[in-house]
Amino acid sequence: MNPTSTTSANPNKLRNLLVAIAAILLTTALFFGVQTQRSSTSLDAVAAAALPIDIALANGKPTTIEFYADWCTVCQSMAADNLSLEKEYSDRMNFVMLNVDNTKWLPEVTKYRVDGIPRFIFLDRKNQAIGDTTGAIPRQIMAENIEAAIADQALPHNRISSDRTSPISEPKAADISQPRDHVKSIN
Repeated sequence: MNPTSTTSANPNKLRNLLVAIAAILLTTALFFGVQTQRSSTSLDAVAAAALPIDIALANGKPTTIEFYADWCTVCQSMAADNLSLEKEYSDRMNFVMLNVDNTKWLPEVTKYRVDGIPRFIFLDRKNQAIGDTTGAIPRQIMAENIEAAIADQALPHNRISSDRTSPISEPKAADISQPRDHVKSIN
């Protein structure tokens, strides 16, 4: 056995082991960093800060209704901005969130003709629809619409739709047909 080859193998093994440990630590830190960034503001947090629709429609403030779904990536991407808007304007504007996957909200989904999410409906102080936006809307545009609704002015960005929406379909009605009557008719 050559003594030179044994001593040169030990530093290589140690170096390889250190590189492997560093790679594992870096991968772990990167994984948890991305997870923290993604979940920093969830739709659940925004929904928790929102008002129930019955309270919002009874208190005399203008209202923004957001139709969303937990699976909607566009809705998720807007969560942080929407939460900050709620915090900034909640003293002058109602914020309501309705999950389109909950059939409880089917009357509202139908009334406001929600066919893509996120869908934002702006109501005046008398609960009359004054505008809507659909899809990924920049925070600044949402803020300008909210400020206009608070000031009882026409929305500057009304009926706009971005190319980043999540299509939805209305829940299918339950099949209530009766089984065939097997009695022969007599003619």
